[in-house]
Amino acid sequence: QVQLVESGGGLVQAGGSLRLSCAASGRTFSSLAMGWFRQAPGKEREFVAAIRWSGGNTYYADSVKGRFTISRDNAKNTVYLQMNSLKFEDTAVYYCAARPNIVTTRARDYNYWGQGTQVTVSS
Repeated sequence: QVQLVESGGGLVQAGGSLRLSCAASGRTFSSLAMGWFRQAPGKEREFVAAIRWSGGNTYYADSVKGRFTISRDNAKNTVYLQMNSLKFEDTAVYYCAARPNIVTTRARDYNYWGQGTQVTVSS
């Protein structure tokens, strides 16, 4: 089992920045591929970013490429999502997710999920 706890969400003006954190426990963190997903009201959960267990490969949705950066610190069992140049359409609940080894961009492939953290961007 893996437990994931997100933090760092909040209210920010358009153009601002936030950094989300996801602390993992319960399994060797360094063996996990980690992803961030988001879900806005009335919409499907969508992929945002993912990172390979080694941290060497990162993947982004086109909508956030160039603005968001995913990173991980295996010594701290934590994955981060740095969000810059935030837009109103980035408003959503952001979820951290984990799966063994292979990184994918599909929500259904992830076995473990956090409770989510709200990000609200005011226009």
